Amino acid sequence: MASVESPVVRRGRVCSVVRLNLCGCRQKRGMTLEQIAENTKISMRFLRAIEDEEFEKLPGGIFSTSYLRQYASEIGFDESELLSHYNEVMCPAPLVETAKAAEAPRGLLGRWLGLVAPAQRP
Repeated sequence: MASVESPVVRRGRVCSVVRLNLCGCRQKRGMTLEQIAENTKISMRFLRAIEDEEFEKLPGGIFSTSYLRQYASEIGFDESELLSHYNEVMCPAPLVETAKAAEAPRGLLGRWLGLVAPAQRP
């Protein structure tokens, strides 16, 4: 399966995510979105969101994972790979603490314990 790495903005963060070629996989099977919508009863809007990997447009919760499973099954794509990709995109690993946050004053307890940087000591 061909995939492309591209920067994606998710929830205010820029992430480098490998994009799946879901549309290409569907087209190889000779299926249209209309056929998938008819077979699965998933609206065209949600099917387009899945193919464009705009997962935030899906209804959420168990509906999203159910839609992804049904779509993957229809186009012959590995369900677990699609769900794993969905989780990676929608729940990215937390960002490492930035240097600016690390330099911020620690408060009274931090000063008392001597955890404040030497330049900030009274």
